[in-house]
Amino acid sequence: MTIAEVQNEIIDEFSMFDDWEERYQYMIDLGKTLPLIDDKYKTDDHIIKGCQSKVWVHADMEDDKVSFTADSDAIITKGIIAILIRVFSGQHPNEIIEANTDFIDKIGLKEHLSPTRANGLVSMIKQLKMYAIAYQTQLN
Repeated sequence: MTIAEVQNEIIDEFSMFDDWEERYQYMIDLGKTLPLIDDKYKTDDHIIKGCQSKVWVHADMEDDKVSFTADSDAIITKGIIAILIRVFSGQHPNEIIEANTDFIDKIGLKEHLSPTRANGLVSMIKQLKMYAIAYQTQLN
């Protein structure tokens, strides 16, 4: 699936819920399905700066596709990073770099987060794209 297709799938899933209480619960459930990061990557080198809670992310590239693993010490944050990883993992680095993240506004996520969590969300996207830039550089 392309990044846009995954994003549309997420938009459809979130539209099934009537209120934000249900959407938060869905995000928490998504966090439980997160491909967990190996404990050896739970270091300061892998922490996303700018997040209120701790979020660790690790990336690998195989067959020109980037795969991400992550974890967080906060359940909502874990759900947020799970959504982002679902969108970006398994994609070509250049597609990640070029990807639009409008879907976040379309599901109403940013407006339902505290300012510090919203900043953390931006930091998570930036970090995932930085990994993609590093891998794209290797491919060039």
